Amino acid sequence: MMYLPRLFVNHHQAEKGGQAERFFVAMEYRLLKFIINPSMIATWGLGVLLLVANPVWMSQAWFLVKFVAVLGISGIHGFYAAATKKFAAGERPRTEKFWRIMNEVPFLALIVIVIMVIVKPFG
Repeated sequence: MMYLPRLFVNHHQAEKGGQAERFFVAMEYRLLKFIINPSMIATWGLGVLLLVANPVWMSQAWFLVKFVAVLGISGIHGFYAAATKKFAAGERPRTEKFWRIMNEVPFLALIVIVIMVIVKPFG
């Protein structure tokens, strides 16, 4: 998820209808379908298994903050999936600057998640 927006930036810079644009469409599709989607499925599946093993976490503040961050990343995943379809259809949603900023958002959420899991500041 941290690489796909960078591909979107490069896609914006490619000539419309050119070979580079076709290359970026293929790269974006493969990254989403073969890496990001399976990773998101694994994240949710393993997360549910952890909750089944440790249901007490649902009552702890650190876990709820982490869960909200994971929900946010899941929303970003859906947003990226929709953008991938738009790029594949020849559209150029948003701007290069927007995608440069969105390149950092999952990283910020990841920092929150790691801090919540390692430090457990509210627990």
